[in-house]
Amino acid sequence: MSARPRLGVLLAAVATLTAVFVPSAAARSAPAVPKTAVLDGTRLQQTKLRLDRGDPQLHRALRNLTARADNWLNQGPWTVVDKPKPAPGGDVHDYLSQAPYWWPTTTPTADNPWGCPYVQRDGRRNPEVDTGTDRQEVEKVFDSTYDLALAWYYSGDGCYARKADQVLRTWFLDPATRMNPNLNHAQFIPCKYDGRAIGIIDFSQSYTSVVDAIAILNAGAPGWTKTDGTAMARWNSDFLGWLKNSAFGREEGAAANNHGTFYDMELAALAYATGDTALAKRTVLDARAKRIDPQIAGDGSQPQELARTRSWHYSTFDLVAYTRLAAIGRHVGVNLWTYQGPDGQGLLQAVDYLLPAATGAAAWAHPELEFYRYAASDIVHAAADAGDARAKAAVPKLEAPPGGDLWALRPAAEQLDSITG
Repeated sequence: MSARPRLGVLLAAVATLTAVFVPSAAARSAPAVPKTAVLDGTRLQQTKLRLDRGDPQLHRALRNLTARADNWLNQGPWTVVDKPKPAPGGDVHDYLSQAPYWWPTTTPTADNPWGCPYVQRDGRRNPEVDTGTDRQEVEKVFDSTYDLALAWYYSGDGCYARKADQVLRTWFLDPATRMNPNLNHAQFIPCKYDGRAIGIIDFSQSYTSVVDAIAILNAGAPGWTKTDGTAMARWNSDFLGWLKNSAFGREEGAAANNHGTFYDMELAALAYATGDTALAKRTVLDARAKRIDPQIAGDGSQPQELARTRSWHYSTFDLVAYTRLAAIGRHVGVNLWTYQGPDGQGLLQAVDYLLPAATGAAAWAHPELEFYRYAASDIVHAAADAGDARAKAAVPKLEAPPGGDLWALRPAAEQLDSITG
């Protein structure tokens, strides 16, 4: 073979190797760091770079995430104006939900179409609350936008971003279908209350996922415009104003159990996202004496949550709010994980209290109508990331939730079992 053909073969081989081993331009350039409120944007960027380099463990998690996102592509969008009857005030743009644990006492009739009066049965969900209101739809908005935004960020597939854009525009922005930025008619009780402060938890338990989804889309998602980002920031600012200044907001902020914790988390996240870092920092700092001291005992138990018929669910539920609040604190220079109250109580102690049941080493010793061991998995991950040695040792023993463990891709605790109000 002459020198020229040999050179040609060599150049072809080099070209083939280059195509295989040289990363694409998208992989070589670092993705933008989203200015997320709960998630750590820098950590998201680092995870994206590891994915681009072919990390096999992360790619397995990404398959689970994109499977979730794929399920949303042919669903929605949803809107508050689709419910069969408007909220008690008569405005179809007002959000409406019904108290989940309240039941009719008589058979509905023409003169009493609701079957009033209603009575409370704690922990037992009335199936009628899932029809005729906005509750089921808004949870789909929260879950879908979070999954879709993360799937776009990690995969680069624009179809996920465009779907998230459609969902957010329809629910929050389009004049014909948008939701008014208030929760005046959340968790109403027929024939009793047109709305209740306690209904704020419909949003506070999950809306921070939407706040972070918006921040991720703001990092350059196709189809998501600066106008969209500005409009969502304005909606969030208006909603934050309602939370701070309405009678319902003030009442929920004074709640002494998980409702108060979630209120603080939502307030801090919205404050941070809309530029009021002073309010975000003050809210996290105040949570030490206002929340942790009275709500967590020296042994790490949460007495108010243990008194519920679903004590495991509510113990993990409250800690979702605490761990997310601690994540917001990281952005404003407050380490909530290291705080200990006068009896030695703190977040690490509260997580450690759950470890025997979370790992399957011991049965949960308190009332629980539906025990799901995996409900604590994200909380344990969060404590392990915060430096808790016992939690780190427990991580390999955790039960993966349905759909797989996504902590590596979205390191912010979710409520992994059913949210029932």
